Amino acid sequence: MATVERTAPAGTYEGYEATFASIEAPFAFVDIDAMYANAADMLRRAAGKPIRVATKSLRCRPLIASALELDDGFRGLMTFTLDETLWLWEMGFDDLLLAYPTADRQALARLAAIDEPGRPVVMVDSTEHLDLIEDAAAGGVPTRVCIEIDLSFWTAGGRVKVGTKRSPIRTPDQAVQLAREIERRPAFELAGLMGYEGHIAGVGDSPRERVRAEVIRRMRKASISDIRERRAAIVEAVSRVTPVAFVNGGGTGSLELTTAEPAVTELAAGSGFYAPGLFDHYSSFKLRPAAMFALPVARRPARGWVTLLGGGYLASGPADDYRLPVPHLPTGLEFDSMEGAGEVQTPVHGAAADRLKVGDRVYLRHAKAGELCERFESLYLVQGGRIVDQVPTYRGEGRCFV
Repeated sequence: MATVERTAPAGTYEGYEATFASIEAPFAFVDIDAMYANAADMLRRAAGKPIRVATKSLRCRPLIASALELDDGFRGLMTFTLDETLWLWEMGFDDLLLAYPTADRQALARLAAIDEPGRPVVMVDSTEHLDLIEDAAAGGVPTRVCIEIDLSFWTAGGRVKVGTKRSPIRTPDQAVQLAREIERRPAFELAGLMGYEGHIAGVGDSPRERVRAEVIRRMRKASISDIRERRAAIVEAVSRVTPVAFVNGGGTGSLELTTAEPAVTELAAGSGFYAPGLFDHYSSFKLRPAAMFALPVARRPARGWVTLLGGGYLASGPADDYRLPVPHLPTGLEFDSMEGAGEVQTPVHGAAADRLKVGDRVYLRHAKAGELCERFESLYLVQGGRIVDQVPTYRGEGRCFV
C-alpha cells in the first residue's frame, strides 16, 4: 500500500485528514504512535509485574502479536471464549488464560486433545463447572483450571453489592473447598487464581457529575483495602492446599493499585492500548486516543448541524450516555440528545459543524475497546503520519466469537 505523507501536527483533525485523504469513510484505524505511548504508560504503572494482554480489548490478531512483541513486560494472553482461545493456540500463541467459564462442550473436547506443555487454562468458580468439563472432556488429558474469586464490594451494611456479578467464591473457606475438589479429581490441574476488581479497573473516578464522582471515590478507597486483605487471605489459604503458578488481577484502570499487592503475581490489561472514551474519566492517569473510526458527513439539516452516515456503535453495559461513542475531531461537536448515535445516521452539532461540507469526515472514538472491531473488517495502522498497514480484525478473518 502506498504511504501518505502528513505535514499537519500528529493527532489533529488536519493531520488525520491528510493521512486519509484517499480513503473513503466509514473506516476504522489505530494510531500506532499513541498505542505504543499508552503501552509504555501501562508498563510504568505496572511497576515490573508482567501484564497479560486482554484479547477482547484488541480483537485484532496482528495487533495482539504486536502488543506481545513490544516489551517483555507484556506476557501471555487473557482470552474471552474457549473457541477464540483454541483458534489463537492454533495460530501459534501460547500462555493463554480463558477469563470466563465456558459451557462449550465441543471446544472442551478439543481442548482435552491438546497434550502439550503450556496448554490453555480455563476459568471455573464452582463444582458445576468441573462436572461439565469432566463430562465434555472425558478421556482427555487433565484440564488446567483457574479459580476466579469475587472481589466485589458490599456496602450499606452488606445490602448492596458494588462490582461485577461473576464468581460466587468470596471467602478463603469457599476457595479452599473448590481447590480441594479440583485436587481430588484426576481430570484437573489447578493452575492459578484470578480476581477482577471491575468496579475499580473499569469505572472511572472522575465522571461528569460531581456527586457521582464523590461516591465513586469513597467506594474505591474503602474497596481497595477490602480487596487487598481478602485476596491475600484467599491466596494464602489455597496455597496451603496446593501451590498455584500465578495469581492474576487488575485491569487498565487499576494497574498501579493491583501491582502493589504482594499476593498478585501478574496483571491483566487491554483497553489501555486503544484508550477508548470511558478512560477519559480517570484522574490517576491519562492515555492518548489511539483507536478511532471516521464517518462521512451525509447532509446538513440546519445551520450548526451535520448528519453523519451510521455511527450507532454503542458499547455494552448499562444504558446510559457513557456508552455512546465520543465525537473526537474536529473538536466541539456533540450528539443530538433526542437521536444520539443512530443505526443509519447520527446528527452532531456545534461550532465546527458549519465548517464541514458534505463528504467531509468526523472522527469518533468508541466508548469501550475491542467492541469497535465487530463493526469493521480491517483497521488502518497509522504511524509517523502515514498509513503503514491495513490489518484484519477478528471479523475480517471471519471470526465472531460472541
